[in-house]
Amino acid sequence: MTLIKWLAFSFVLCLAGKASAQNYPTKPIKLVVPYAAGGGSDFVARLLGLKLTEFLEQSVIIENRPGAGGLIGAELVARAPADGYTLLLADASFTISPVINKKSRYSATQDFAPIALIADTPYVFITPATESANTLLDYIAQARAQPNKISIGSAGNGSGSHLAGELFQLNAHLKLIHIPYKSSGQVTVDTMSGQVQSSFATAPSVVQNYKSGKLKILAAASPKRSAALPDVPVFAELGFKDVVITNWYGVLAPNATSPQIIERLSRELARIMQLPDMHERLNSAALEPMTSTPQSFSEHIATELSKWKYVVREAKIQIE
Repeated sequence: MTLIKWLAFSFVLCLAGKASAQNYPTKPIKLVVPYAAGGGSDFVARLLGLKLTEFLEQSVIIENRPGAGGLIGAELVARAPADGYTLLLADASFTISPVINKKSRYSATQDFAPIALIADTPYVFITPATESANTLLDYIAQARAQPNKISIGSAGNGSGSHLAGELFQLNAHLKLIHIPYKSSGQVTVDTMSGQVQSSFATAPSVVQNYKSGKLKILAAASPKRSAALPDVPVFAELGFKDVVITNWYGVLAPNATSPQIIERLSRELARIMQLPDMHERLNSAALEPMTSTPQSFSEHIATELSKWKYVVREAKIQIE
């Protein structure tokens, strides 16, 4: 093929790609959830899928691909064709798993095209209702007076609640006893019963038990107070501005997806997340709807990766 023919062929392919992006979507879209049905990510994905189906005038099919803490579903999307028809509904583990798990086969910054952040919810620091400390500062004072005596549970080594606990200890200069569990539900139950003296949990998983007096929430790890927990102070108010841990949700596509497709999806997601009924449904689950540009989502991912690399290094966390 001569140079002129090659250039002409490349030009035709470029035009075809642009035309395809302008007509997008022309067939159903698959939204991969890297967890089993019934969890928080699945809830958000199904709400989103209904609205995207309406706004894009194409079916959005939710596909649950659980396993390895979200790695399997993320890797599937990373290797999918970059045509806008396979998307990932990611959560905060998207930036934790590749840092903590040596088996990860995806790069959060190189294998994906961020589209938009859509919602988040804070991790909250909980203790039994019978715990003598009524404030976070009381708890810290007691823990400093008894190094390696007070326990903090987590949903398992390398989980979000584990790293949240380590970040808290680094910033508050504490030495607590880490007790890993096999699930978030188990550690919450044992925190309420006093089997462990504290733990981090996502707000939606404990807000009802907090309101019924079954546990205490001493602080929320969000940038500002949560609408679902307006009476709970955030760590920054108490002098710990770097203790910010939210379980965020966002949509990503495989890297090299057309910028026109990314822009279209970002625009539609922004419209969806501003709908009053989406606010109502998400707020009822202690989730905060949000909007972002692809660029700001990319920056968020980079910030999260940097934070968790720091925690893993300083806390000397090793997961085989």
